[in-house]
Amino acid sequence: MRRPVMAANWKMHKTRGEAEAFARAFLPLVKEAPDVDVVLAPTATALDAVSRVIEGSHVALAAQNVHPAEQGAFTGEISVGMLQDLGCGYAIVGHSERRTLFGETDAQVAEKAHALLAGGLVPIVCVGESLEQRETGQTFAVVGAQLQESLSKVDAAQAEKVIVAYEPIWAIGTGKTATPEIAQETHAMIRERLGAQFGEAGTAMRIQYGGSVKPENVASLMAQPDIDGALVGGASLEPESFSRIVHFQRETAGA
Repeated sequence: MRRPVMAANWKMHKTRGEAEAFARAFLPLVKEAPDVDVVLAPTATALDAVSRVIEGSHVALAAQNVHPAEQGAFTGEISVGMLQDLGCGYAIVGHSERRTLFGETDAQVAEKAHALLAGGLVPIVCVGESLEQRETGQTFAVVGAQLQESLSKVDAAQAEKVIVAYEPIWAIGTGKTATPEIAQETHAMIRERLGAQFGEAGTAMRIQYGGSVKPENVASLMAQPDIDGALVGGASLEPESFSRIVHFQRETAGA
């Protein structure tokens, strides 16, 4: 059975002090976390502060981006080794905002995922379609192509370590959420493509859903057979809100 993974992507929110305060408030709320992996992805300037707070806990640290080179003349960039030094276990790559706002390509995402795996970090590889692409019936073609190219440098022996995050661009920060059935349909396609690309390892890979995930809808999304977690934006900015998402199983049971 695939272990769910709940990741908080804070994007460009929270100063160092605010991020540290969140982590201190959040840890007591998830002392009795259900059988899920919990990940916080603060901005680069707050990684060290959050790392110090969560050290020794079951909460893991993620970066929001990485550069594939070990070092060099890449002003403003951060390497895998630097993330290791800060205690990161994960990094998000290929987020739709990186793709659309900064022109990040599938080939660049593939290089980043490869570098993360080589350094022992878990890549969270994001894929997703625009509203126009969905409305014109291109979802499977667009997401399938992103998936194949973004994971082109991953071999079957490494595949199980990779997390895929399906994030329909039209549902990010808009308040619109793909219904559980719509999300599952695309997740099932992703699962099929992963199986074709990686064989048996593809069935063990975890696929998150990202796109206006909230405490109120997380349980219905997680009830779908191919949704293995959530990549959460706005609803992860408050400790209580994200803790409710982490504890979706307990809330479903009425606890």
